Amino acid sequence: MVNSNANALGILFPNSYDSLVPDLVGERLMASIPFASRYRLVDFILSSMVNCGIDNISVIVRKNYHSLMDHLGSGREWDLTRKNGGLNLVPPFAEKTVKIYNGRVEALASILDFLKEQKEQYVVMADTNLAVNFDFKALINAHMESGADVTIAYQEAELPKSFMEAQNIGTNFYYTLGIEDGRVAKMKINARDEGIQNFSMNIYIMDRELLIDQINTAFVRGYVYFERDILAPQLSKLDVRAYRYDGYVARISSMKSYFDENMKMLDDANVSALFSGGNPIYTKIRDDHPARYINGSKAANIMAADGCVIEGEVENSILFRGVKIGKGAKVRNCVLMQDTVVEAGAEIEYVVTDKDVTITAGKELKGADTFPVYVAKYQRV
Repeated sequence: MVNSNANALGILFPNSYDSLVPDLVGERLMASIPFASRYRLVDFILSSMVNCGIDNISVIVRKNYHSLMDHLGSGREWDLTRKNGGLNLVPPFAEKTVKIYNGRVEALASILDFLKEQKEQYVVMADTNLAVNFDFKALINAHMESGADVTIAYQEAELPKSFMEAQNIGTNFYYTLGIEDGRVAKMKINARDEGIQNFSMNIYIMDRELLIDQINTAFVRGYVYFERDILAPQLSKLDVRAYRYDGYVARISSMKSYFDENMKMLDDANVSALFSGGNPIYTKIRDDHPARYINGSKAANIMAADGCVIEGEVENSILFRGVKIGKGAKVRNCVLMQDTVVEAGAEIEYVVTDKDVTITAGKELKGADTFPVYVAKYQRV
């Protein structure tokens, strides 16, 4: 783990885009959605910050945060248990100024006193709906060299259909950038453009004092959203630069995208792109035995975490910790979260199960690649 300190503090917004995956966030938030057999989405951005020397990280939660608190704990797995800095979870009403916020302006306004007390020069802000091994050190260096007021990370990609077709995107806006000579000249909100776009990753870096000044002014005026109400109207006044990210990005924006992005982890090239580069992704440790394949079982093209016991047939599937596949059961093209049990003789295909689900003996449950069936937490089918 990198121990050299960066001159920046991190702020994460773990509830962003919750409205796009209502089934998955009934009892959790976006940041704690399981991904890739043993991780949570928050692990990727949090680990990326730690790997680049950012050791003062605040997580401003809005609701459904108990699963996230259980997962992060004191931050020990990320080397964030320390006297100064470390991991700081900010739930609503933790202090007199902290309330349930609507946008980043309100969220940041609630921790202004905290920001004023910090020593770091820069603030890095990010959402947690991305599984990405991001090089924050490169972003910080690019920002410093350019002398910009704000730097925005983006990727060149097509806009997900789930974003453009969402009926319940609510206040979770997405942004595309118009870039001229490296500078952001225009920000489009909820664009419907086809083809490759400069798609914002909602990762920002700016001077801490500038952020405090901007939030003070915006909050007094009743502004709510950082991008829409602060950045977009001031593109001619502020020097806002764009930083292109060319690495692997898994973006969760619907149940279908959640299923698809997990299934992409069955391709070794995608796993290598996300997890290689010498920057490990840390997560909460669960002491368990390695995955066990009982005599007579069959497994082909799967990702299985520790604690799994496979007696039946499994193909093209993601198995999280503690999943049990009974004798004679057939599992194909599924994402089975922690401690799911598929009993003997059951057959499931294109199914996403939440934690502690039981598919009882002899049952048959099938979805489609265009519409995977979701089984909620603790359900017995």
